[in-house]
This record gives sequence, C-alpha cells and structure tokens, in this order.
Amino acid sequence: MNGHCLCGAVSFSAAQAKEIGACHCGFCRRWGGGPLLAAHCGPNVTFNGTDQIAVYASSEWAERAFCKQCGTHLYYKLLATGEYFVPAGAFESDDFEIATQIYIDKKPAYYALANKTPMLTEQQVIEQYAPPSGDAKI
Repeated sequence: MNGHCLCGAVSFSAAQAKEIGACHCGFCRRWGGGPLLAAHCGPNVTFNGTDQIAVYASSEWAERAFCKQCGTHLYYKLLATGEYFVPAGAFESDDFEIATQIYIDKKPAYYALANKTPMLTEQQVIEQYAPPSGDAKI
C-alpha cells in the first residue's frame, strides 16, 4: 500500500492492511481533532522524504510524526516493537474496515461510530501495551 502527505513531500509504502482501529484517547483527539483512524502496518514501513518528517516523543513508549511542510500526520509508532500505525486517510486506497476501538471510555459524547467492533478501555489498553514503567500516556 502506498500513501503520502498532503503536499507530497513525504511518501511511504507499507504492507497491505484492510483493517483500521479507532483510538478515542485525549492525545489522539487533540492531535487530529477527532479519533485517530489508523492502519496497523507493523514495523516494515518505508518512507521517502525523511528529511521532511518531524517526530514528537508523545510518551516513554511511543512517538508521533508529521510532515514539516504541510503538517499531515504520518504515524504513531510504538518504540518497543517499532510498529507503525498510519492514519487511514494518508493512504491512496480507502478500502478499509474499522475493526477495533480503543480508549472507548475516553470517547466524548459528541460523536459515535456506527461500526460494531471490539472495544477496549484505557485500563485494558495499558495492561496490553504499556511498558513496565507504567507510563499511560500514548
């Protein structure tokens, strides 16, 4: 699968993904103005235009990146595994299905997704993904 930022300064390729997850945490909502809808691409994502990528360490266990030119969100990356979660809208394809929702207990009341998916609370996500230090910020 191929994708790029809004201005084209950064492009990328990743393994085929059909499913996306929705994250309702406050960090993702503040970062993008709504839930993060992202494809879990694993560790093998190739980026071109890396000199145009800005990285923000959003916690002890993850970082977020965006294009320096246009601000397009490029990825959320787990540091321990190197796994990338790439926003679905940055891909050239839109053939996705929402498969999971996380931080469902942090979702504000002003929106609801109609998709019926498995849903994890903040505590369930922390238990599953947080490093031993217990830093819950994602």
